[in-house]
Order: sequence, then structure tokens, then C-alpha cells
Amino acid sequence: MLNIIFYVFVAVAVVQLVYYLGIFGKFSFAKPQAITPKRLSVSVVVCAKNDAEKVKELIPVLATQNYPDFELVLIDNASSDETLDVFEEFEKQYANIRLVKVENNEAFWGNKKYALTLGIKAARKDYLLFTDAHCYPTSPDWILSMTSQFTLNKTIILGYSAYEKTKSFLNKIIRFNAIITATQQFAWAKLGKPFTGDGRNLAYKKDEFFKRNGYINHMSIPTGADALFVNDAATKKNTAVCYAPESFTYSKAQKTFAEFIKEKRRAAFTASFFKPLDRFVVKLFTFFQVAFFVLAIVLLALQYNWMFIVPVIAIRYIAAWITVAQSAARLNEKDAAYWFPVMEIILIFTQLYVYIANLTSKPVHWK
Repeated sequence: MLNIIFYVFVAVAVVQLVYYLGIFGKFSFAKPQAITPKRLSVSVVVCAKNDAEKVKELIPVLATQNYPDFELVLIDNASSDETLDVFEEFEKQYANIRLVKVENNEAFWGNKKYALTLGIKAARKDYLLFTDAHCYPTSPDWILSMTSQFTLNKTIILGYSAYEKTKSFLNKIIRFNAIITATQQFAWAKLGKPFTGDGRNLAYKKDEFFKRNGYINHMSIPTGADALFVNDAATKKNTAVCYAPESFTYSKAQKTFAEFIKEKRRAAFTASFFKPLDRFVVKLFTFFQVAFFVLAIVLLALQYNWMFIVPVIAIRYIAAWITVAQSAARLNEKDAAYWFPVMEIILIFTQLYVYIANLTSKPVHWK
């Protein structure tokens, strides 16, 4: 019986190696990305709700990007604070700002997607670049970098949105989670199977939005304007990734583990509406992660010959660690991968908790 368990353990380890080296390695070991400027007309879209202080910092950064042809579409989603006032002041200051006001009596859909739809319809440029009111690019060439990956056929561009680095263990967990998430997204996209994107750094041709009738397929779902749209619209032919450092955006990480869990629950809830095959692919990786640890513990607890177990564990860990470290380096997150074994275990238990929690109650959504 123990021999059978060991053989299953080896098979699970092999599958893990395929994931890390064969799939995730497609991004981790990719060549550095070149930036080739394109002469495209771009609308940068930002949707804000009660974010007055945040947008005061963000708008000057966006409005002064080093790019010749762009407008800044600012959407006030029925804010009750001074967000609209701040927008109107900046509208007077910068000629390339277009303001979209969503009134309370218009927000009948009850979620962010309706506000974004109004903003997209108001946009006058051919290409759309999205970020969040809580995010900011660190490079004046953010627009140039993200749009450099557009081609005649590549009309959806997935970008990386990182978290600010602080001196806390929680911050390392959050940034490690961002690395794993981005690695999966980018690797599958490079393999021709894009399944999601991050609205904090996402670009697509405006035509793509209208070809898919916007968010109509998931308008009633309170989350996932970005993730579900990409899941619906992205294909092997029309999707590319951008991972040049100049293309990164940043935001502040959650300050408590409870806030991190809430965000994970929202992401998991959104993922439950992915296409069936995409849901299966995402869950399968987690399943094999859990299976690997459970089988390793069982074999060690039952005192199976450690001379057979340890090499399997070592090979799997070395391959996984190298792959994740390469990905972290590519995303300017080297230090977040130093604690890989510990971080991986924490994330596995976090995923299990999130899965169980979402079975018993719905997560709190963006309002």
C-alpha cells in the first residue's frame, strides 16, 4: 500500500514539475521584453468612487505621461466625497482630461461595470488603457510601454500591477501572491491560453469592448470588470503580455491579513465565473500543490524510506524555487521569493480557507 502511495506521490511531483518548468517557465525564463514605440491614440481610463485623496496624487502622474497622443478619461462613480470636485479642478488644469459623471440615479446596475461602460463610450481614442484610482505608474513611459505590445492582431495587453514594498512579513506574503498570480496569467497567455487580467494595468483596443457587447455577459456579477472581460474576450491570437519594468503600476498593499483574505475571497468569487476549462486549470494547480504536501506528510509519518522521499521533495522544490525566483526577478520582486517554501505553504492554507469561506458566505464586494 505504501508503495502505491509513493508512486502516486512521484506522479504528483512530476505534474508539479510540468507546471513550474513547462508552463510557468514560459514566462519565468522568457527573454527581456523590448519596447518598440507605437503611434497609437490612447484613452487612459480611471474609475473612482470616494477616492478624493488618492486621485489628487494620481492625476498629475497620469496627465503628464511622456506620450504624444492620449486623453485621460476620469469617471466619478457617484462619489459622496470630494472626488468630483478634485476631478473638475484638474479638468481646468489639463486640456487632455475628459470627465464622466455617474449620478446616483444612473447607477442602477449597482456595480462598477456600468460606470466603466459610460467612460468607455465617452473615450475618443482607439485604444484603452486602464488603471485604478489606488494605483500609479512609476515611469513616465508607462503608456508608451504598455502600448508597445499592440500589433495588428494583438489587441488585448495584460500588464503587471505590483504592491509597494514595506518592511513587514505580511507585505512579503502579499507581494509573493502577486508574483504567483502574474506568473500564471502571463505564462498561460504566452502559451496561447489567456484566462484573466488585472484592471489595475490592462489595455485593449476599443473595438474589442463593443465586439463583445461590453460587460453584458457578466453585468449582474458585482466583481470582475477586468478579469471576466478578459476571460470572455481574450484568445491566443489577440492577446499579449507586457512585463517591461516601465509598464508596471503600483499600489499600497493591504495592512492586515483580514484585508488580504477579503481581497482573495473576491478574486476567488470572480474566478468562479470563468469559463469551465479555465476554472479547471486554475483549481488543478492548487489541487496538485495540496496533494504533494499531503502525500509527503503521509509517507514521512508512516516512515516510508526517506531516501526515496527526500530526493523527490528536493527536486520539486529546487525546480519550483528557481522558476518563481526567475519570475520574481523579472518583476523586480527578488526579495519576495527568498522565503519561497514558507510563502507557498501559507498561500496553500490561505487558498483552502478562502475556498471554504466562499462556500459558506459571499465575500464583500466593491461598492
